Amino acid sequence: MAGKPAPKKYELSRNEVVEQWAVKWPKVVTWLNKLQDKKPSAWYLWVFCRTVGKTPDELLALKDDPRNRDAEYLLDNFVADETLDLTNSAKVGIVTAVKSFFAHNYRDLARKSGQITWIQQRPYRRHSKEELLKIYRSTQNPRDRALITFTWSSAIAKESLSHIQWLHLERDWERQELPHIGLPSAIIKGHGRGKYKGVEQHTFLTPEAKRDLIDYKDYLERVKGLRLKPEDHIWLQLTSPFAPLDYDGFGRIAIELSERSGIKFGWHDARRHVETALEHTKMNPNWTKKIRGRKVRGEDAPYSQPAIEELRAAYREAVALLQFTEPTEMVELKRRQEVVEELATKIAAGQALSEEERAKMAAHRIRLTKRIPKHQRTETNGGEACTDGEHCGEDFRQIPEGDLLEHLKAGWQIVHKLANGEVIVKK
Repeated sequence: MAGKPAPKKYELSRNEVVEQWAVKWPKVVTWLNKLQDKKPSAWYLWVFCRTVGKTPDELLALKDDPRNRDAEYLLDNFVADETLDLTNSAKVGIVTAVKSFFAHNYRDLARKSGQITWIQQRPYRRHSKEELLKIYRSTQNPRDRALITFTWSSAIAKESLSHIQWLHLERDWERQELPHIGLPSAIIKGHGRGKYKGVEQHTFLTPEAKRDLIDYKDYLERVKGLRLKPEDHIWLQLTSPFAPLDYDGFGRIAIELSERSGIKFGWHDARRHVETALEHTKMNPNWTKKIRGRKVRGEDAPYSQPAIEELRAAYREAVALLQFTEPTEMVELKRRQEVVEELATKIAAGQALSEEERAKMAAHRIRLTKRIPKHQRTETNGGEACTDGEHCGEDFRQIPEGDLLEHLKAGWQIVHKLANGEVIVKK
């Protein structure tokens, strides 16, 4: 015989509190309508009211006289009460919700009230590329695949994901190697108010994120029959009427993919992934803040407002660290080939390399040699060998690009990438 279910710790759950309690209080409803994450905030305020024995209206009445400090003392006593069966994180959430409720009703509490220190219980998650690939492979539709690579390359927060539209992507983004995304203040942290006035987010998509976003857009138009307009939201529910995904919807997707892949993650983990990659490339800290949509000290200074192309060039250096849907060695190889092609073109034209370009060669372990003039070469066993004695012992081969990785592992060096897609290597 099955035992009785364990009694509920609280009468209302987070999913119940809005409809069964919050709707009874107009000022609570007005407050919640200004927030992204409504259910947790409503639940935190309800727990506080339940604990101190006051209704929301009675709380606000404590500040009818702005000089009265009863509300502040009430919050201080709540924080100091060690008999309450609440975790540190729950208390932090309650203090934040209560102060927000007062502030949005224009009855701000003193800054010093309800002071509490957040205690980090677990280390922040930092996923390996193998773990990210496993999460990616657990997706079951083009939207979720695109969402994973989109967030892990752009560092766009969950709060902004529910508002982003196609018009926030640069024009002709499908033709850009690293598409730029520009988000206005209204849809990022701070919403352009107070100290966040004028703050924007300027970030980019990696080639793999662009590929997945193109596939997702094609899926919506070709399979679902949608006619997408620039002002349409990017992230939609996949069943009619194809409403935009809300804040909670993104949370449900993360939970489902965590369960399916066996790897726990949240969308904020993507921001740390991008920040770590940018730090590894020694990017200017002000520029990393631009990419993450954060306030830059001295915002009006010219060096804090890099041109999009400068920012894109700096971001390009982190692409190999950001991408994870291909084996790491293939990502690095592709980046190496791009550098080789760029430098080999200059060498073939007889141009001298700059110090910066020589440093780039050293960073990618590239050794470019001048190709032997055709009149000094003879074809031998499908390769190229010189006859003047100057280059004896050097073996040249012209191979398909698909064979390049195997040759590099065997010690061959890239000399030049030909227009037909084949590559000249030497040993």
